[in-house]
Amino acid sequence: MVGSEKVRKIYKESERGLKVPFKEISLSNGETVQLYDTSGGYFYDENPELKKIRKEWIEKRKDLKNPTQMAFAKMGIITEEMEFVALREGVDKEFVRKEVAKGRAIIPANMNHPESEPMIIGSQFLVKINANIGSSEIVADENCEVEKLKASIRFGADTVMDLSTGGNLYKIRENIVRKSPVPIGTVPIYETFERCQKKIENLDFAIFKDVLIEQAEQGVDYFTIHSGILKNNLEKAFKRTTGIVSRGGSIIAMWMCNTQKENFLYTNFDEILEILAKYDIAISLGDGLRPGSIADANDESQFSELKTLGELTKLAWEKNVQVMIEGPGHIPINLIEENIELEKKYCFDAPFYTLGPLVTDIGMGRDHITSSIGGALMAFYGASMICYVTPKEHLGLPQLEDVKEGIIAHKIAVHSADVARGNKMAINWDLQMSKARADFRWEDQFNLCLDRERVYDYFSRSGKPLSENENYCSMCGPDYCPMKMVKKIKEST
Repeated sequence: MVGSEKVRKIYKESERGLKVPFKEISLSNGETVQLYDTSGGYFYDENPELKKIRKEWIEKRKDLKNPTQMAFAKMGIITEEMEFVALREGVDKEFVRKEVAKGRAIIPANMNHPESEPMIIGSQFLVKINANIGSSEIVADENCEVEKLKASIRFGADTVMDLSTGGNLYKIRENIVRKSPVPIGTVPIYETFERCQKKIENLDFAIFKDVLIEQAEQGVDYFTIHSGILKNNLEKAFKRTTGIVSRGGSIIAMWMCNTQKENFLYTNFDEILEILAKYDIAISLGDGLRPGSIADANDESQFSELKTLGELTKLAWEKNVQVMIEGPGHIPINLIEENIELEKKYCFDAPFYTLGPLVTDIGMGRDHITSSIGGALMAFYGASMICYVTPKEHLGLPQLEDVKEGIIAHKIAVHSADVARGNKMAINWDLQMSKARADFRWEDQFNLCLDRERVYDYFSRSGKPLSENENYCSMCGPDYCPMKMVKKIKEST
């Protein structure tokens, strides 16, 4: 089952004639609802043809020395990407430009990824979610990763990170980028480590730089780079309950301990920025010292790194490179607000991109729930994007069903935050569902929910026929339905 005949993709046209996609749901009462749509067509078609919608925009900038969205924004220029996301978010395009210029929002859009539909990450916009996919040295199936990509986008991922560490990394990434209408992120230190045959003594910046340029040429839109983990923080991190749980952070920590040198991603940060600026690639400053357990939350190691990320943010902005800050991790509910406050303080309101956080350590097998609880709170307090966690977290590589479960759990989380933050589009979506529920418009409810297939299956198995005239559900039955009772009261008074 792909979508519904009452759910279709439409386009709204901007002042410059840019066509911006929306999901339109036709309701049985004659009304329509238009929703933000990340699917690129995958919701409506298993294999849609992706258009290179940014090709002409990019062509005009190919000879510019610094063609980044931040550079244009600082010059007062509203790019096509800014106008696109303004209509998509339902805000003024000048507001978008100002947020990008100040570094409070980013538009990840590599010059070599013309298939991407521009989107924005920032605290003044809809909260976004990222889905992690990728092969491992144990399981490496490029076709499976493409299917994970499609599922991610279909169910609402706003960006996708390819964290592959096994198989033909170039080919896997190429297939993902070319088939993605959403920004693609990677962690380049992974491939660097692979090229060194996983030997720390062979690791150096020259190899990392080659990987960075190759991935930039392919069209990766943002890189997670662990430039903030420094030698003087390692001793504190090693004393933690769970130590260092970041793969990238642990690789860099091993290199620093082996060579007794400072992090080469820190010492060569200016050269990294020059590469990113050339392609208009955003940097996601990685939290190599994020807490991997509740016991380690909000400790000195975590916040020392966060201060360093703030220093690096200023350097990136000087080069007009867009920045977001990666965050924890495992954080109990009572410490979440402090994380947001300190990120804003130390990193000057740069967008905060957090892994959940997981609010307890005992949710193994259900950590998509653990994470979505933390993600909802983190988003409410001001995070801009939440990285999903799947039920397989801490256990193994997620499969298709795990990807779907992780995305939907976190879509619920960020939507809840959008409603609480007063986003009109989010509030109207809930209102339309409430009205459909009150009127017993079952088909409308199915089309308005996040997982039509599941709710339709649940409803079908209840033994109740789908009919607009059936004004009760099998849970309450015809004689115990409170909404049916209230309708009778209203009719008799």
